[in-house]
Amino acid sequence: MEKSIEALLKEGRTFKPSASFRKDAWVRDEKPYRDAAKNRLKYWESWAKQLHWTQKWSKVLDWRPPFAKWFVGGKLNASFNCVDRHVEGGRRNKAALIWEGEPGDERTLTYADLQRAVCRFANGLKALGVQKGDRVTLYMPMIPELAVAMLACARIGAIHSVVFGGFSAEALRERINDSQSKIVVTADGSYRRGQIVPLKKNTDEALVGVSSVEKVVVFRRTGQAVDMGGPRDVWWDDVVKDQPCVCEPEPMDSEDMLYLLYTSGSTGKPKGVKHTTGGTLVGCFATTKWIFDLKDEDVYWCTADIGWVTGHSYIVYGPLANGATVLMYEGAPDWPDKDRFWTLIEKYRVSIFYTAPTAIRAFMKWGEAWPRKHDLSSLRLLGSVGEPINPEAWTWYRQVIGGGRCPVVDTWWQTETGHIMISPLPGVTTLKPGSATRPFPGIEAEVVDEQGKPAQSGYLVIKSPWPGMLRGIYGDDERYEQVYWSKYPGWYLTGDGCKRDKNGYFWLLGRVDDVLKVSGHRLSTMEIESALVDHKAVAEAAVIGKHHEIKENAVVAFVSLRHGYAGDDRLSKELREHVVKKIGSLARPDDVIFTVELPKTRSGKIMRRLLRDIAEGRTLGDTTTLADAAVVRSLKEKYEGQEA
Repeated sequence: MEKSIEALLKEGRTFKPSASFRKDAWVRDEKPYRDAAKNRLKYWESWAKQLHWTQKWSKVLDWRPPFAKWFVGGKLNASFNCVDRHVEGGRRNKAALIWEGEPGDERTLTYADLQRAVCRFANGLKALGVQKGDRVTLYMPMIPELAVAMLACARIGAIHSVVFGGFSAEALRERINDSQSKIVVTADGSYRRGQIVPLKKNTDEALVGVSSVEKVVVFRRTGQAVDMGGPRDVWWDDVVKDQPCVCEPEPMDSEDMLYLLYTSGSTGKPKGVKHTTGGTLVGCFATTKWIFDLKDEDVYWCTADIGWVTGHSYIVYGPLANGATVLMYEGAPDWPDKDRFWTLIEKYRVSIFYTAPTAIRAFMKWGEAWPRKHDLSSLRLLGSVGEPINPEAWTWYRQVIGGGRCPVVDTWWQTETGHIMISPLPGVTTLKPGSATRPFPGIEAEVVDEQGKPAQSGYLVIKSPWPGMLRGIYGDDERYEQVYWSKYPGWYLTGDGCKRDKNGYFWLLGRVDDVLKVSGHRLSTMEIESALVDHKAVAEAAVIGKHHEIKENAVVAFVSLRHGYAGDDRLSKELREHVVKKIGSLARPDDVIFTVELPKTRSGKIMRRLLRDIAEGRTLGDTTTLADAAVVRSLKEKYEGQEA
């Protein structure tokens, strides 16, 4: 029998909502939790009723495990709900998108501007032969036209497949072929740390041997010369030229596909996750409003790239369905200096800031001097997304960026879930650093052991369907059932380890794949990493297991230090003892490897798989999603030299 993951890290600090925040919050008491528990379907239906439908549903949920249909028979259009509804409802001249490019260029689109841009591009797509159900791949920079293209596809019933602009030509080709896309929308290039990423050139390479693509639409972003290869390639400006500013939205069935999004997949073929129109919109609309306590006057900034699900749900569909003012930024957080984010917050008076733990740990590493240079008093709420956040980073974020006054909503969800599943509601939830706290009202989550029985620590599962859930893997229902529903029939297996405390709060422990077996005990790498980052010298840490003849796995810690600290034998010993003090001797690292940077994907996630390859002396696996391949090469040389 497989033993449960052992939860060893202890964290006792708590932060109650302030009276001033609670007074004006959307949720101030436990009533939503009670209402959802009493009648879950009626609760989700109450959210659906706040959106615009051209035909009401006949049934809230049709659940035939593992396949769900939400708001059965209902018809709506996501583009109308994110744009036209607000133009008609008094937000016509309100800023919808405020955008700044990495070089410093800026634009603002009101909801009326956005409506015109979406309709013109939607008509342009129609003129290119795009019809309802066709797939359109978007491989673009973080510019307003990416959101415009998504909403234009949604308007005419085309299915968009956004591919992150940092992906290689090979990764792009794989996704185009799997989706059999008819059109690719790209740009001449994008800016990243002062350099130009050649998006059109990558697209041309990706399309060699691809038969499904009929047209490539190219937006002029950088002005660099690109090869416009014959009749296949057309400029964005020519596509929208002379197109009318009115395009009637296609009535979409609630279960019609809204978008495909491919998980990057550290191993194996990427999975094309299917998300539908009604459920996605309802789930994103509800969670955005309550979790971020979103108000009409807020300036909301999610720093994710739209190429990831966070950008789909919490830059485009969730905020715009709520009529929010959304900040978009094209470039890197440290260009031209390490205070670019704080400059933007001060300049645009951002009130809600949603970013990733990897970014927060980078900010910690760079030091407090950078944010201290700026007026961040406009901030009223902070969010975290992407992976479990360690308590030390959480408290630094709250204190240094939030001035000790901003609640931190640590959100857990996945590409597959479509929207946030576990998170505080900032006006009512007592916060605990490092805990995502409680399931959002209407979400039934549980921690179970191998046999599916409730456990203090083990596997995180979702016990009932939710509106934004994936409806399958594109072209592979068998894989969908096998990966997510076979271990506990009828329950969704998240693949994440989790523990629950005495208050019922959820503490995510990272992917189950990242659990180490040490002398018969199963330890979470996330907890060991949190213990390391708790030390004043450590900015970031990644822990992996290396084969050990006696205890099965030896604990190897790769550690990046804060400014002003040097990695030496004395600090290595000190960090080992610090882990023992925080967790116990079982988790003591066998090796501590100091490194300037950790290998990360372009979305900022640490690639522990490559660290395992380095520690085991194996040939490095796939590195196409790496942000900087030089980091891995130098780390491999350093580790091999240390071993020698």
